Amino acid sequence: MTDFSQDGIVANLHDFKIRETEELEKELSTISKKTNMELILPCLFSELEGKALPKILDEINKTDYINHIIIGLDKATESQAKKAWSFFKKLKLPFSILWNDGPNLKKIDNELKVKGLAPKEMGKGRNVWYCVGMALARGEADAIALHDCDIITYERRLLAKLFYPVANPNFNYEFCKGYYPRYAKGKLNGRASRLLVYPLLVAMEKTIGKNEYLEFMKSFKYPLAGEFSLKKDLLRELRIPTDWGMEIGILSEMQRNFSSNLICQIDLADAYDHKHQDLSTEDDSKGLSRMSIDIIKTLIRKLATQGNSFSLETFRSIKATYYRSALDMIDIYKSDAVMNGLSFDRHSEEKAVELFAYNIMKAGESFFENPMETPFIPTWSRVSSALPSTLSNLKEAVRADDEKFK
Repeated sequence: MTDFSQDGIVANLHDFKIRETEELEKELSTISKKTNMELILPCLFSELEGKALPKILDEINKTDYINHIIIGLDKATESQAKKAWSFFKKLKLPFSILWNDGPNLKKIDNELKVKGLAPKEMGKGRNVWYCVGMALARGEADAIALHDCDIITYERRLLAKLFYPVANPNFNYEFCKGYYPRYAKGKLNGRASRLLVYPLLVAMEKTIGKNEYLEFMKSFKYPLAGEFSLKKDLLRELRIPTDWGMEIGILSEMQRNFSSNLICQIDLADAYDHKHQDLSTEDDSKGLSRMSIDIIKTLIRKLATQGNSFSLETFRSIKATYYRSALDMIDIYKSDAVMNGLSFDRHSEEKAVELFAYNIMKAGESFFENPMETPFIPTWSRVSSALPSTLSNLKEAVRADDEKFK
């Protein structure tokens, strides 16, 4: 993306295509002599059989500045875990695999459940949380980056740019969020960000009034991006949601804990494509329907903690304002698509907006019914206080699995 705008309270770091990837990597290699960098890869076993992850590993193998890779493996049987160890052996860098469905890690999870400290549901949030625990247990990382394992358009330049802001000792950023345009195969993607998050933030601002949190969230070009990096000091106090509001929840945590001048976002790619979620209009426990409800609830809960009160009338106003804002955005996206030679299905876009508007009320009802709901997993600082041996036990469990499968 070739703009140079700074249009929010969060710094935008652009890619003007002046520095070659090799130049960035050479500098990171020098930095790595004093700053250990670790990469977290949360994945499903099914992604090992897809097209994206093999290419991702090939690209990572071309780098030499990463100290260690932590892989969170979900939805894998024992035979599949064995295949996973064989699959990841193609990595030329040291790595650890967390077999989240294996008996060793389940034992730790059960111990945490007894204390009410375990993640309450399966999913990416739980996977990332245990990977963060492993990074803490290892105690070697200074800078940590995380990205998804389904990025079809992955290139190693993305990884270098993701690490650079938090690894460079001359920068003061504690957290960095990635962004990129979402289009592929001749059409616009990224419906949840385009058609839900931004118009919803606008609607909330018009209904509730301007505040620092909404201004902060509006500063991000792609708030649902799964790519971010951070410094090690954030790991112990990081509160991670278990639901599909994970990306919004982590941004909310950054806003709560840090001044905006310690947070940045970086242009990671000219184009980005990964697997897409179905709209799932008939089942709000799946797809973009479930995702939209979780995102809306995350925003509501955050605003409520800041003293904002919500009533049925408030949600009706937010819904109506959102619907109008989203329809206006569709007109803009149509122009953008036509200008760039992309196809544009207005019917499917408006169907998505109608579903998201309906789910605003659903999320509001859920908020009223469960006002004490806490989707965040406890921080590792709290876990270590309640069960001091957990991190060492986690490290040992990962080592035992590695001995079994390597």
